[in-house]
Amino acid sequence: MKTPVTVLGLGAMGTALARTFLAAGHPTTVWNRTPGRSPELDTLGADRAATAAEAIAASPLVVVCLLVDDTVRSTLDGLDLAGKTVVNLTNSTPDQARATAERVTAAGAQYLDGGIMAVPAMIGGPAAFIFYSGVEEAFEKHSGDLSVLAKPAYVGADAGLAALYDIALLSGMYGMFGGAQHALALISTEQVPATSFTEQFLVPWLTAMLTSLPSMARELDNGPADTAGSNLAMQAAAYDNLVTTAQAQGVDPRLLAPMGELLREAVAAGHGDRDLSGLVDLLKTPAG
Repeated sequence: MKTPVTVLGLGAMGTALARTFLAAGHPTTVWNRTPGRSPELDTLGADRAATAAEAIAASPLVVVCLLVDDTVRSTLDGLDLAGKTVVNLTNSTPDQARATAERVTAAGAQYLDGGIMAVPAMIGGPAAFIFYSGVEEAFEKHSGDLSVLAKPAYVGADAGLAALYDIALLSGMYGMFGGAQHALALISTEQVPATSFTEQFLVPWLTAMLTSLPSMARELDNGPADTAGSNLAMQAAAYDNLVTTAQAQGVDPRLLAPMGELLREAVAAGHGDRDLSGLVDLLKTPAG
């Protein structure tokens, strides 16, 4: 028999997790603060618990997917977690994950924190992956169970690391989308069709630029290399054109302005001969 699992929280993501465990043959107990949520799980064979305590008692593996960290705390605190493996897939910060790990460990359970890199429709599919951090023994024991949800990636014993990886990737995503949104705003001021511009030019351009990321990472790990392309001084000198054009086209430059400020700061600090990797260290330097 496959490992029985409990899923706490039946929002869109929690429901997708429970559905995927059921499809993979895991006896699955579900609980939600609002009774009766996701009734389709009942027809798929889920056991619905009346309380969180009853749900936790039903399975050795407890997967938590609630709205926010405060809800995780109010749900788990005071319950009998002894001998359980608690996997918290609620979006959180690294410090919140570490605090939850302390409470869960004190209650006698092993703790894994997770960062889901997927939307609900991707759960159980080949493109989804989930970061895990915390007790390595617990990950090794349940990696096969967790792999039905998405490709599992264990990133370390520090319970906060999965959240840090998650937030880092989301930060990169939002930065990329912000630049793309600004580009589309510019183009739309002259009635250029957004679809053709995006498919013919924006996506290929961004894809090509992404190939520079590994070399940037190598410089961070191994130290600066000779700058083969445009250094920061050259980029800072030309960057004003981006802001000036946006303003002239009636587009708010709020998404562009911080990068320009950072470029000028880097040049003023004597890093004008570096490439864009030089900005990373500047971001880590405390102000003042």
